[in-house]
Amino acid sequence: MKKLSAFVFLIVFFAAYLMEAAENKPKKLNILFIAIDDLRDWTGYFGTQPNTKTPNLDRLASQGVAFTRSYCAAPLCNPSRAALMSGLRPSNTGVYQNSDDWRKIIPKEIITLQTHFQKNGYKTLGSGKIYHGLFPAETGWDDYLVINRKLINNSTKPVKRANINDDQYFDGVGGIKFQPLDNTDEEMEDYHIVQYGIDQLNIKHDKPFFLAVGLHKPHMPWNVPKKYYDLHPLDKIELPEVLLSDLDDIPESGIKMAKPNGDHAQILESGRWKQAVQGYLAAISFSDAMVGRLLDAFEKSSYRDNTIVVLWSDHGWHLGEKQHWRKFTLWEEANRQPLIWLVPDVTPAGVKTETPVDLMHVYPTLCDLAGISLPSHPLDGKSIRPLLEHPETVTETTAVSTYGYNNHTVRTKDWRYIRYADSSEELYDEQVDPHEWKNLASKPELAKVKAKLAKYLPEKNIPTQPTQSHGE
Repeated sequence: MKKLSAFVFLIVFFAAYLMEAAENKPKKLNILFIAIDDLRDWTGYFGTQPNTKTPNLDRLASQGVAFTRSYCAAPLCNPSRAALMSGLRPSNTGVYQNSDDWRKIIPKEIITLQTHFQKNGYKTLGSGKIYHGLFPAETGWDDYLVINRKLINNSTKPVKRANINDDQYFDGVGGIKFQPLDNTDEEMEDYHIVQYGIDQLNIKHDKPFFLAVGLHKPHMPWNVPKKYYDLHPLDKIELPEVLLSDLDDIPESGIKMAKPNGDHAQILESGRWKQAVQGYLAAISFSDAMVGRLLDAFEKSSYRDNTIVVLWSDHGWHLGEKQHWRKFTLWEEANRQPLIWLVPDVTPAGVKTETPVDLMHVYPTLCDLAGISLPSHPLDGKSIRPLLEHPETVTETTAVSTYGYNNHTVRTKDWRYIRYADSSEELYDEQVDPHEWKNLASKPELAKVKAKLAKYLPEKNIPTQPTQSHGE
């Protein structure tokens, strides 16, 4: 009997030990992954646009580390998002255009970000635009909100033009679409995308979660409730600084990307440049309000102290700089975008860093912060955790962006270097020429600078191969 009692005691003691060990084992951090479409550097924390109003993005920036020199992997939606989520640059996959179905092009052994976290014990949840809308990820999600746009915007709650007696707002200018609406926030698609995230933050989850929330605005059309237009009176709008002769020293490949006789010529002819800028600013303010709803819920939730927050945009946007509108170029405006990290016990509060990085670092950094191994396939970025811990650290870093086959740009703290597929070049001294108005590529005395920057260009450039196997 005594032997049995001793045996029972050992079992109870061992069970208690295991329970205590389990309780003391560090729990994996949750991840709140916020994507915003087409948002350039016009947020308050950048200090680049005096008319912008983004109190909620600035609030998040004040709580963590905000990058002022973050750049996309590609200045258009599908390649940028496919690169971030696969961890591979366009030059390593062949996904260069919005029409390229990354699911058929990226090899099946490449594990996407959400799938990798799912395989490592995370509950993967998502809503809105994370991948390009034409080619959403079909696997790797435990749950994903699918919204019937027609039902929300046209059927039960139609989009209503604002009654402002000003026809010039109704359809925008050519392909640049903007108009204020009489709709409420609740009638907008992004409202429901964010509500999904809020609902998930209010649920008790039985394992760590990877929660992705992808907002569509400020992607065109810039059709948002009129109250957001009212935040930006036309008489207060300041247009971007431009140089009329800006394209005079640009090679033909760059001019083809700029298309000065397209959107910009139409904007100038219409006389509605300020209205267009107002539309973009209004769409930014609407997106900021939606981010604010999500942050409010996050800060009230039980997950506030054990969740990584990373907010990013897929690329920037031109609004007349270099006589160009939209993205689709290798210049600063199309490639620079917000990146904000908030990591418990890692990031200091309210620190801005000008260290250049690109979005290829997001995948490996999240793995590092979450304490999970990297996927079996190589990644084109590396963890920037040391930079998040000590943003004041001066490091020699570069950001690389690609637009189309074998067209690349390298951005460092001091320089931007562009090399097109036809070997034509651009070089800008960012310290004295932040608008990139003077192309220095032909200067013989800068040959060594170009050679140094050229070393960062991708070594291989895979052509698009749309018949490859499925990429999940």
